[in-house]
Amino acid sequence: MDKNLISIDNHVFIKPEYLNHPYVSGNKLRKLKYNLIAAKKREKKVLLTFGGAFSNHIAAVAYAGKEQGFQTIGIIRGDELKNVKPLNATLSFSKTCGMSFKFVSRAHYRNRMSQDFIAQLEEEFGEFFLIPEGGTNALAVKGCEEILEDTDLNYDYVCCSVGTGGTISGLINSSSTNQKIIGFPALKGDFLREEITKFVSKSNWELIDDYHFGGYAKINDDLIQFINRFKDNHKVPLDPIYTGKMMYGIYDLISRGFFKKGSKILAIHTGGLQGIAGMNVKLKQQNKPLIV
Repeated sequence: MDKNLISIDNHVFIKPEYLNHPYVSGNKLRKLKYNLIAAKKREKKVLLTFGGAFSNHIAAVAYAGKEQGFQTIGIIRGDELKNVKPLNATLSFSKTCGMSFKFVSRAHYRNRMSQDFIAQLEEEFGEFFLIPEGGTNALAVKGCEEILEDTDLNYDYVCCSVGTGGTISGLINSSSTNQKIIGFPALKGDFLREEITKFVSKSNWELIDDYHFGGYAKINDDLIQFINRFKDNHKVPLDPIYTGKMMYGIYDLISRGFFKKGSKILAIHTGGLQGIAGMNVKLKQQNKPLIV
């Protein structure tokens, strides 16, 4: 076993990508690596990207931009947020890193990658290097292909949470043919399969849609208890949007006999821990248990 992996039991191991950077952690560091190289090569000075108010990606781009000398602009979903004070933890952190925000309506946000909308942004902000929502593009997939190392190819199953599909695409591309890559979508909808097939040619993968808990950023008391119990038992923090749902799903599937007997499971911990603070604000408002 790789000394950098965390052994949960004899069959489940965690690859702690969340420890690879204090702020641009997990899959965000992987996704941004080649995008930032490309931006510098093209002599761009500004990074522009998209995300929600609690987006791990927004926070990561803001810090990476500050660290590597780029100006950063975040196009944020929800124009009702522009008058909300104070900013939530994610946006406040991003602002301290120097990111500027443009809040747009949800209707406009749905058209964020249209040529007309991009042209409007270029007219308003000038020249920029565009990074898609969640960071997923071919350059991001290339970075995520570096998550699996040679020693990781001995695991029968590789599991990861899925947001925009970039991370699992990289894992699929770098996996061995005898491995099964299993994705746990954090949101509802069938569009992810189509997105992933744009980047991969292998068929050794599957999405399991039963553990999104109602949709993106939706959680319940059962999930909160699982996350808190997991941290208490294994000293590994999980976030409520992505990795908490993945690990919950893995253990539920184990209890159902989904995995072959005696197989080894590698779970990729993709980070996202900065989102806990924002979720706890919402939970406190609802008088629900907090994530510790």
